[in-house]
Amino acid sequence: MDLGFLLIPFATLGLVGLLSSLRILWEYERGVVFRLGKLTRAKGPGIVFLVPYGIERMRKMDLRIIALDIAPQDTITKDNVSCTVNAVVYFRVVDPSKAVVEVEDYYFATSQIAQTTLRSVVGQSELDELLAQRERINEIVRRIIDLETDPWGIEVTAVEVKDIDLPREMKRAMAKQAEAERERRGKVIAAEGEFQASRQLSEAAKVISRHPVALQLRFLQTVVEVAAENNSTTLFPIPVDLFAPFMEKATGVPGGGFPRQLTTDDAKALAAAAVEGLGADPSDVLDALEAGDAQRFLEGARQALGMGDDSPADDSVETAGALMPAEAVEE
Repeated sequence: MDLGFLLIPFATLGLVGLLSSLRILWEYERGVVFRLGKLTRAKGPGIVFLVPYGIERMRKMDLRIIALDIAPQDTITKDNVSCTVNAVVYFRVVDPSKAVVEVEDYYFATSQIAQTTLRSVVGQSELDELLAQRERINEIVRRIIDLETDPWGIEVTAVEVKDIDLPREMKRAMAKQAEAERERRGKVIAAEGEFQASRQLSEAAKVISRHPVALQLRFLQTVVEVAAENNSTTLFPIPVDLFAPFMEKATGVPGGGFPRQLTTDDAKALAAAAVEGLGADPSDVLDALEAGDAQRFLEGARQALGMGDDSPADDSVETAGALMPAEAVEE
């Protein structure tokens, strides 16, 4: 028998075994090699040679980051508010050998750990913390999951709570609370504005009290502002005292014939006229004022000076009777 004829089957068998023992791994892949069921090491990337004929077997592991979506979880917060929370977990395999040997299915196991951890952390937090401090909740969940999956060769890079679904009743209550808070802020701001405006008006009133003409100027300025509207009709009162100087000049009547209130200077002038011009005794004038006859005394003096009705100023009998006590008139 020809020797070359016998070598052909062996050469073919060796070539087939060589080709079947070659593996190509991508940059993001690693191959966990078992030799007769015993773990040797993780190989790759590139070309990996295995002992043929089933002596060595390899399992590929992906080292890229995996985004794991956590299904919505019905939970109850610390303050007894029911809500539905879902999140996403980002993790990757850092030790392919442990991910193959230590856990049967690292993807399923990480998913279950993430769900239970999320429910536990939400149950230990109040609703306000869950809504306002979401970053802190994410960090707590990530740290717990990473600690649990570290023996499996899994690294959890991030956890993000995507949505917190509340019951409709709770949403309406929160909306009412927010509306009440906005109304409270609006009332406080309005009150502060009124307080500041009152202080400014108080300062303005002090200035106007020192300069009464400023009030009239302000009144005229307001009239100009109101008159800017062409389609409006404005009625505003005018003090009659403004026309008194013109009427006095035209008629010659003191005060223009308009009644005016008796001032302190008028009272002093009337008293002086009663004492000096009408011959009244100063003691009688004081007695009349003390006895409550001040009004009668001032009316008589005003008539004598021509500041009252149309009675003549030289009617000395009636004037004297009005200014002097009854005993002096009889004498």
